[in-house]
Amino acid sequence: MCLPSCSHMARVFIYGTLKKGQPNFYRLFDAANGKAEFLASACTTQRYPLVIAGEHNIPFLLNLPGQGYRVHGEIYEVDDKMLRSLDDFEDVPAMYQRTRVTLEVKEWVAKTAAGEERPAAGSATEAFLYSTTTYRPDWPSLTRYESYDAHGAHGLRYTTRSERD
Repeated sequence: MCLPSCSHMARVFIYGTLKKGQPNFYRLFDAANGKAEFLASACTTQRYPLVIAGEHNIPFLLNLPGQGYRVHGEIYEVDDKMLRSLDDFEDVPAMYQRTRVTLEVKEWVAKTAAGEERPAAGSATEAFLYSTTTYRPDWPSLTRYESYDAHGAHGLRYTTRSERD
C-alpha cells in the first residue's frame, strides 16, 4: 500500500515543444512542477501524423495510427506531480489525451539500477504519449513531420504562452 507521500514514476514520450532545445523544455526541470529524468531517445513503432497547426503553430500528434511517420522524440521518467503538471500544460483531456504507446529505443542514456542492463537500441518500451482526437477536419491533410523543431525549416513560428496574451 502506498502512503500519500509515496510517489510513482511514469514514462512519458516527448516529441514537441518540451524536447531539449525547444521553447518549453524548461518546464520539465522546474522543481515546482515535479521531477523529470531523461532516459532515452526513441521513436514510435506505429506511424502517426505529426502536424503544426492552429494560430500559434503548435505541434500536434493526431491519434491516427498508421498514417504519417514514425515520430522521433525523447523518453522521460516523471513523478506524479510532474505528470499532473504535464496534463495541465497539455490541457488534458480537452486538447490532448494521454495514452500509452510502444516505442523503439534509439539510444538509452540513463543509468539503470545496479545489475540491470540498459535496454538495447532497437528494443521496445512503453510510455505515455500526448496525442489528440480533437482536431479540425483539415489537420490530417497538413504537412506531416518525422521530428519537430520550433526553429525548423518549416518557417512556422511557435507562439509561446507568454506571447499569446
